[in-house]
Amino acid sequence: MSSILFEIKNNTAFITLNRPEKFNSFNRSMALLLQEQLDWCASKEEVRCVYLTGAGKAFSAGQDISELTGSEKLEIKQILAEHYNPIVKKIRSLAKPVIAAVNGVAAGAGANIALCCDIVLATETASFIQAFSKIGLIPDSGGTYTLPRLIGWQRASALMMTGDKVTATEAEKMGMIYKVFPADAFEQEASKIVHALAAMPTKGLAYTKQVLNQSFHNSWEQQLELEDEYQQKAAATYDYNEGINAFLEKRTASFKGE
Repeated sequence: MSSILFEIKNNTAFITLNRPEKFNSFNRSMALLLQEQLDWCASKEEVRCVYLTGAGKAFSAGQDISELTGSEKLEIKQILAEHYNPIVKKIRSLAKPVIAAVNGVAAGAGANIALCCDIVLATETASFIQAFSKIGLIPDSGGTYTLPRLIGWQRASALMMTGDKVTATEAEKMGMIYKVFPADAFEQEASKIVHALAAMPTKGLAYTKQVLNQSFHNSWEQQLELEDEYQQKAAATYDYNEGINAFLEKRTASFKGE
């Protein structure tokens, strides 16, 4: 059985972490396979959105601890350099929206991989845990960068130090994630958002993502200059012209992602 399920449907790549018996914790095989699939999505024009979720009761419990012990254990340095850092970098650089559909617990690296996605949706039974402090580690997978920017320094610091569990409803209220849906409606509501994004102007969404990425370290003036540059790029796309024409003609736009 593959550790990740992969399906293309309606211009969307559906990636499902598939180690439910281990709460979709990451081993080396799953981490490397996820990287391959993200690279594949980046290379295919027909893929206009990526949907990342987990099988069973969890999104991901983070690192499979069994790989940290024994005669064949992996070193932390290797895990970060070859597993998690490449994953979050690929998600942030992917020129298409990546949606995390958090269907259960997201802990440790599993939480921070979800939080680096462009939009995070969660079922009301999901939860987020910065579990690192429980075993004497610091948050990784970009968590020390993304979480303070999502919810503020104080909350991020407290959650990272205490390892407290945050329910999906609490996460939505503090701005950690976008939306929470009831468990029985989660897949349907998440699919609506994903299908809508897959039909939108893909290049414009990619440019938005690229500009947001740089906003973390740019000055105000630098960001205005960057908006100018990317707005001109967006205005040169097929989808911009289609959007303008559709508005003037009072019809629904048919975007091609070009």
